[in-house]
Amino acid sequence: MPKTKNAKPEKSGKPEKTGNSVKASQKSSKASKAGKSGKAGKTATVVAPDPSDEKGLDFPRAWVEFADPADDEQIFRCDLTWLTSRWHCVFGSGCQGIRAGRADDGCCTLGAHFSDEEDEQRVAGYVAKLTPDIWQHHPVGTDSGWTQEDEDGERQTRRWEGSCIFQNRPGFAGGAGCSLHILALREGREPLETKPDVCWQLPVRRTYDWIERPDDTKVLQVSIGEYDRRGWGPGGHDLHWWCTSATSAHGAGKPVYVSYAPELTELMGPAAYEVLVGMCEQRLASQLPLVAPHPADPVV
Repeated sequence: MPKTKNAKPEKSGKPEKTGNSVKASQKSSKASKAGKSGKAGKTATVVAPDPSDEKGLDFPRAWVEFADPADDEQIFRCDLTWLTSRWHCVFGSGCQGIRAGRADDGCCTLGAHFSDEEDEQRVAGYVAKLTPDIWQHHPVGTDSGWTQEDEDGERQTRRWEGSCIFQNRPGFAGGAGCSLHILALREGREPLETKPDVCWQLPVRRTYDWIERPDDTKVLQVSIGEYDRRGWGPGGHDLHWWCTSATSAHGAGKPVYVSYAPELTELMGPAAYEVLVGMCEQRLASQLPLVAPHPADPVV
């Protein structure tokens, strides 16, 4: 299972980003350059997203802060508005994609940048298990490689025919979507074990920031929240569509803190996740209407 990378950054007082935050932020400009690597896909009819679907970026949020039961030098700051929302992934069932004309790609258009060498090595172990019946591009990937370097020399999964080489296209007999995800389900694993860090963490965003207190002590603040368009950096505003604030991606039976339990446990640790669950349950059990509900959620 991948490590949570909870090792503390140096106490420089500067924000530190890890996991999905580091590569997505540094590579945000790739959102508008996605067509420049790999082979171009077929021309498709571009359908503009419904402008009323996404609810924007600035709205009231309910945050909660608590000490990490497993580390007295660390605190968690969690966005309950996001974590108790009814968002769910709509890949292949309403997802409009981050690039116009390529809805079937979802958020796989750019490929995945590895968070570090260990991330790439872990994924490589599972790539070796992929077979042609569940990986559409197995012949290409095994013959000429499944990784590439971007123009900045950063390593990522290879883009093939306009999207990540691990993405099976619609109509493939082994199933559409991520072949590494399909492998995990076949082996009874959580997808976070087989996929690159950035893929399984999205759309949850974890960031680090050292906080200096009035008594000259410092504590590491770990924020857990929504990976909205701003999480991608400046390029995020150029995405064709993004799901976290879209009403079409909200309406799931389970809130995010439940549906993403394995991922949140990996990001926070079991003890901290247990505290989070208690706070989310208290919020949902409180008298309606909720304070600062997610605007994309169904109206109760």
